[in-house]
Amino acid sequence: MIDPNEPYKIQIAKQAKIIEALINRAERGHEVGGSAYSLFESAIALQTEVWEKTKDLEKALDTLGRASNELEIAYQTQERIQRNLADAMVAMEDGFALFSDERLQVCNAQFRYLLPDVEPLIKPGLGFDDYLAAVNASKYLSRDENGGISRPQPQVTEQRSGQRFSSFVMELRNDRWFQISYRQTSSGSITVLQTEITDIVRENRREKNRLIDQQAHFLQAAFDHMSLGICTFSSRGELLVRNERFGELLGVPLSLLKKGSPFQRIIEHLERHEILERKGRRSKFASWFKAMRRGETMQERCRRRDGMSLDIRIHSLPGDGFIVSLMDVTAETQAAALLEQRVQERTAELTEANRLLQIHAIEQIKIEAALRQAKEAAESAHTSKTRFLAAASHDLLQPINAAKLYLSMLTETAGQPGAEDVVGRLKRSFTSIESLLQALLDISRLDSAAAEFNITSFELGSLLQGLTGDLAPLATEKGIELRIVPSTRWVTSDQRYLMRCVQNLVVNAIQYTERGRVLVGCRLRSNRLRIEVWDTGSGISEVDQTRIFNEFIRAGGAGKGTGMGLGLSIVERACRHLDHPVRLVSQPGRGSVFSIEVPLAAPGRASVCENPMMEQMLDGSLDLIVMVVENDSDELHAMTQVLESWGASVLAAASTVDAAALMQEIGTAPDILLVDYQLDDGDNGIETIRTLRALAGIEIPAIIISANRQRQFLQLCNEMSFAVLNKPVQLVRLRALIDWKTRARVA
Repeated sequence: MIDPNEPYKIQIAKQAKIIEALINRAERGHEVGGSAYSLFESAIALQTEVWEKTKDLEKALDTLGRASNELEIAYQTQERIQRNLADAMVAMEDGFALFSDERLQVCNAQFRYLLPDVEPLIKPGLGFDDYLAAVNASKYLSRDENGGISRPQPQVTEQRSGQRFSSFVMELRNDRWFQISYRQTSSGSITVLQTEITDIVRENRREKNRLIDQQAHFLQAAFDHMSLGICTFSSRGELLVRNERFGELLGVPLSLLKKGSPFQRIIEHLERHEILERKGRRSKFASWFKAMRRGETMQERCRRRDGMSLDIRIHSLPGDGFIVSLMDVTAETQAAALLEQRVQERTAELTEANRLLQIHAIEQIKIEAALRQAKEAAESAHTSKTRFLAAASHDLLQPINAAKLYLSMLTETAGQPGAEDVVGRLKRSFTSIESLLQALLDISRLDSAAAEFNITSFELGSLLQGLTGDLAPLATEKGIELRIVPSTRWVTSDQRYLMRCVQNLVVNAIQYTERGRVLVGCRLRSNRLRIEVWDTGSGISEVDQTRIFNEFIRAGGAGKGTGMGLGLSIVERACRHLDHPVRLVSQPGRGSVFSIEVPLAAPGRASVCENPMMEQMLDGSLDLIVMVVENDSDELHAMTQVLESWGASVLAAASTVDAAALMQEIGTAPDILLVDYQLDDGDNGIETIRTLRALAGIEIPAIIISANRQRQFLQLCNEMSFAVLNKPVQLVRLRALIDWKTRARVA
């Protein structure tokens, strides 16, 4: 019966009417019933309803009071904001105005008094477009050269949020400049700002004039110090700039070389006084002037009456002007005349020389033959390189494509039978890619004229022992017995390249042997040691024995291997540089023997962990704090996952700065640093190691990952006492190297 949304006065009036109706009802009931009990019941019901209505009325009055208080606070806040806005506008040095709904709401005095004829219009309610039109029509704007008024041209741009923004500059009389800009706010209002930029414009004008004067001074100074005679003319042929050398060479009075002198007048003076000798009856100066007008370049060599020879050149300039340059070529002319005289004298000498040339004809033929052979060799090398790159590109794409297919299969068959086989095939595909890249890098280094080798003395047994672990799975997969006879001999060679050569020979023997075994052993030959690789394969014919050391060549009739035909090419190149003779003995159907002879060396003392790369993966948790610095996010994540799976606590950083900040944050130095060499923005792993060691005050063990094998880089690594791990990283060697470096620190 009572709507709570109605005004409180109406609700109270309705409640009073309801109470009055209830009382009347009670009285009528008393008259009709005449029963005391009925009257009592009516009184009780009436009292209950009165209490409920009274409570509702009290709640309504309390709500009304709170709303009144909040409204009063809002009014006070609004007044305070308006006062602050007014104070801020008064304190502003620039003109400011606020338009709401395209109508002027408030502005300061600077905004109102900018243009006297617009001032009467600046009142609350002024339309924004009307304001712009009034400013554009003001008579206080400066006039242009044609007597017109410079009108402001606002350039309205649309911001990303859809709001308008515009800014333009206008010039007032008495050389005053203002910038007017307006911006539409997020609420739809428009703020207008008037900023005086007179001082900035005048300063820019003064700086521009100063630079023009300075450039003119520099140009004149450059002209005066030139050995050439230089003179520039305007498009109307009036003299602009010249140097003293121009007047000296041309022999023209200074009165004709003043600024503004016509070019035609100078030409007429030359003809009248015949300063320059004529080669014909007609004057050539007239053709100069016409050619200059057409914008052509003219060059003429003339001779003065006193015998001086001049080289005259006329070039066009931007703006239809032109420049005239004079050069004294007397010495050159005299030299040419002298040369012409000497030519005749030398004719006899040349005849004699011709006779001598005929005597040397046979020698020339020999030289040409040698050059022809060299050219053919170069062309053959170029063809070989082209064929090499084409085949390498194809062989690179093959395993990559296979790897992508295996990845797709692995995604679809994850958790299903056969997934392990797919992973194995994927691993072999990437191993094939790695082998090919290593072969390409080795051939590139060996073909380079600056190929470097690290010749040392070492025990051969460690190399042969490493072959057992690396190649035994390949031999087992083909069902071939691989036997390597141990050796304690010491040799002198490049350890990395020698191991690469022996490994290539063993891999070839395994690939081209269908059944039987492969034997690796050593034989002593005087002061040299012969490393031999025997196999029971199909053998190599005599024709193929002369060509299998070339790129991409496989022996005819041999079983199809998985290689690219680069292994023996690497062996031949490396052993040729190292002066290690390579020999081959083979019989078709019975097998082959490849051998490499290396110099013997006196036995030395080997370090316990001289070659930690050959150690097997160690068991147990890697309870270390490892700092990994890698700029590639994917490689950083992968390395972090591997190290954490080994039990290490990993601190991952992308640069030297991040690594230093991370070490300062944890307050302690890591147990070992694992750093990539090539980082972003000129940063590198060596700088990272230096910075972190200096920050920690101790020599933190470090391993740097790089494909750089230059001798200077390896020497620097040795001086700074950190290890180098070549890319691509093999996890078994990484784990062994980490344990070796950390054990050395504890020791």
